[in-house]
Amino acid sequence: MENVFAGWPDPLLMNSGQRVESLAQWPARRTQILEILIPALYGALPPPPEQTRCTLLHVGRAVQPSGANLHTYRIAVNGRHAFTLRLTLAQDVACAPVILNGDGCWGYATQDVIETIVGRGYAFAQFNRTEILSDVAENGWQQTCCDALPDYPGGALAAWAWGYQRAIDALAPLPEVDTKRITIVGHSRGGKAALLAGALDERIALTAANNSGAAGAGSFLWQAPGSETLGDLLDRFAFWLAPEAGRFRDAGPALPFDQHFLKALIAPRALLCTEALQDLWANPQGSWLTHVAAQPVFDLCDASRHNAIVFRDGGHAHTLADWCSLLDFADAVFSHADLPEGFNRCPYPGLPSFWRR
Repeated sequence: MENVFAGWPDPLLMNSGQRVESLAQWPARRTQILEILIPALYGALPPPPEQTRCTLLHVGRAVQPSGANLHTYRIAVNGRHAFTLRLTLAQDVACAPVILNGDGCWGYATQDVIETIVGRGYAFAQFNRTEILSDVAENGWQQTCCDALPDYPGGALAAWAWGYQRAIDALAPLPEVDTKRITIVGHSRGGKAALLAGALDERIALTAANNSGAAGAGSFLWQAPGSETLGDLLDRFAFWLAPEAGRFRDAGPALPFDQHFLKALIAPRALLCTEALQDLWANPQGSWLTHVAAQPVFDLCDASRHNAIVFRDGGHAHTLADWCSLLDFADAVFSHADLPEGFNRCPYPGLPSFWRR
């Protein structure tokens, strides 16, 4: 079999050429990966605020599921409004794990989804990332920052990842939330932002990305037919990325990073990528390969089972099946059980199931 990983940067090879052989060496290599990947592709996140204030605005009964309450909070950063956070949880819940989603702008979390999440014993929190930095088509793609980020010069993915962090700031003091079992999830561009947040914030126990594609879980170095390239991303959505990202447009096989670097930064915490086989633009083949290429880092961290991927038939959507896959994986991670049936199976007979350096 052809070694499709030939030429890929090795996540366990130090800049000096020394191989990482022990867990004690990983933090130094992790720092190097951060310094290679984040400034080049995403840019720095807005700085952590001096204060994040969470003000309860309203408590009401959720329309669905029955027996659940909907808590609405105003999140302010350094005294300026940032976004609204909504938390759905069963009545009289005691310290539930929480699933945090930033895609409140798109409505992927339907009432059926929320009912399923709460029925499985989880709290569900959601914010609208476009309150932080807009992503709307109006005479071309334009962006408008929230009051908390005046004149923010960076990329949208970094701003949205910062929003996940501020939502966690707000959730952390709440007695209803188990801060050791925080899961974040996003779809498409929201999945890209969730992966970035999960890579940078160690408070996040489980990071999940659905159909996240280019600058998410999809590889730049393996472009399956019909998949989005870095050039496509820069042509359409350059403001999602770091200003420096344009210099890598034509790097090709010489690209000094790929998305297995982003996944490796999450280890030893848990990572799930849910992919759709017919979502060719999101490069599910490339997502499989970055999954495989990140696995040696999870193995080194004694967290082999924390790197997971699952495929379904269908196209670019965040379906109830995707949410149920996340819940199944979260149950396994938090109960230290075996992975559910069907996870980590390669649907592409011609692609490898292990990393060959």
